[in-house]
Amino acid sequence: MIIQKETHDIETNTGAMRTYIFRPEASGKFPCIIFYSEIFQQTAPIARTAAIMAGHGFVVLVPEVFHELNPIGTVLGYDDAGKDKGNQDKWTKPLEHHDSDTEALIMFAQRQSYCSGKVGAMGVCIGGHLAYRAAINENILAASCLYATDIHSGDLPSNEGNDSLSRTKDIKAELQMVFGKQDPHVPDEGRMKIHMNLIKSGNHFSWHEFNAQHAFMRDEGDRYDPQLALRVYGMAVELFSRALR
Repeated sequence: MIIQKETHDIETNTGAMRTYIFRPEASGKFPCIIFYSEIFQQTAPIARTAAIMAGHGFVVLVPEVFHELNPIGTVLGYDDAGKDKGNQDKWTKPLEHHDSDTEALIMFAQRQSYCSGKVGAMGVCIGGHLAYRAAINENILAASCLYATDIHSGDLPSNEGNDSLSRTKDIKAELQMVFGKQDPHVPDEGRMKIHMNLIKSGNHFSWHEFNAQHAFMRDEGDRYDPQLALRVYGMAVELFSRALR
């Protein structure tokens, strides 16, 4: 499926949020996936992932997740300076601001003539956390959360009792949880904490652990696992094809 790309600055409670849109060139209405990036925002690997998903018949929205903390169009490098700035942003922006961003993205999607009105969420790293977080919103029907960081620790900025682990019980969407067993950011005890919390809360979810490192989906760097990435793309396409169509 041939796709087209465009950008749109969506107004949020905390300012304009540059959003990159990947969608089928064909006419018609397609379900929407909000795709949350890593701390580096829309890098080339993130854009390629968005294009892959769009090519399977989805409208993919890639927001700048730290839009209020950086000039529009900021892309951080996969280096120490980029890591330091991205982590600083992660610890600065409260989850409540991510919630209002998600609401703005859903409203935008539902107003577009090329969107069917059905919306899912997907993300990698901190974006996996944000996809999980987005699923608290009743308009999100499914979420694919890839090696989601900081859920188990519950220490990202938020109001008391509003961390994502505590809000698991409020998630009605189907969740797809994907982790690498060799990921130091989400160790064994962290993954088990999330898993047991999902079971206790009665969520509808699938759980997948692979012999892989953090960021194994990113097609740059030493941790990339092409075979596994292809398999996980297929899992995400299956989830959204079933839940959003």
